[in-house]
Formats: sequence, C-alpha cells, structure tokens
Amino acid sequence: VAHFHFVMFGGTGFIFFAALHYWFPKMFGKMYNEKIAMTAVGILTVGFLMLYFTMFILGYEGMPRRYYDYLPQFQFLHIFATVGSWVLISGLLLMFWNLLYALKKGSPAKANPWNGMTLEWMTSSPPPFENFNYHPEIKFGPYEYEHYDEAVKDEYK
Repeated sequence: VAHFHFVMFGGTGFIFFAALHYWFPKMFGKMYNEKIAMTAVGILTVGFLMLYFTMFILGYEGMPRRYYDYLPQFQFLHIFATVGSWVLISGLLLMFWNLLYALKKGSPAKANPWNGMTLEWMTSSPPPFENFNYHPEIKFGPYEYEHYDEAVKDEYK
C-alpha cells in the first residue's frame, strides 16, 4: 500500500503542484505569495512523509493490508499516519487558499517572473490571442542565460 501511495501522490501530486505554481503567473497574469507557497509546500511535505512513510514502517513491521481490523501493536503508527493526513490536508488548504487569494487580489505578474529563455516567457502574462503580435525571432538556446538581456525585449522584462 505504501509504495503505491508514495509514488502516485509523491510523484504525480508534487509535480502537478509544482507545475501549477510555475505556470500560474502565465495563465492568470497574477502572482501568488511565494513565502506562503514555500510554507505550504513545507507543511505538505511533512504531512506527506508522516502519512505515507509510516505505511512503509507498518508494512515492514508485518501489518497486513485489506483487513477489517488491525492488531493493537499498530495503533500508534496508525494514529501518527492519521495526524500526518491532517498535516497534509492543512498544507493543501494553505496552498489552494494562496492561489485563490492571488486570483482575486494578487499583484500583476511580470511577463517573465522566472527569467526563462523559452518562447512562452517572451510574451505578456496572460498571453494574447495566438501568443504573439509579431513573429518572434529565436537568437539563442533556452539555457544560454548569459545572453538573457539580448534575448528578452525590454517591454517583457
């Protein structure tokens, strides 16, 4: 049970939340509070580990799965995992509250808040219809940050 939840939520969930935060300024043109976002991911990580890593320990200790009731020696770790689920949910609630607050009252996002060199960050946030009002010219690769000032026009910084 532990490995499935650890991989599915840990792999898929955390990547989804990271992508959501990365693309949020581009999608909505609003910037969220980064300090609250970092706090939320910290709480989320602690809750995730409390909940799902405890399942590894329970499995190692011999707890069978798909049972109606468990032996008393597993009681403490089950309670610990339950508290971890509450911590995880509080991190999720804080994260979603931060994003919803940013949608309503967030400051306008810069066109390129992460100083990216790829085309999606070379247009305004949120992008206009068809992304560009002109045909963009690609002069440098996406990781040639030494050319950043040359690659990005002043109005999009």
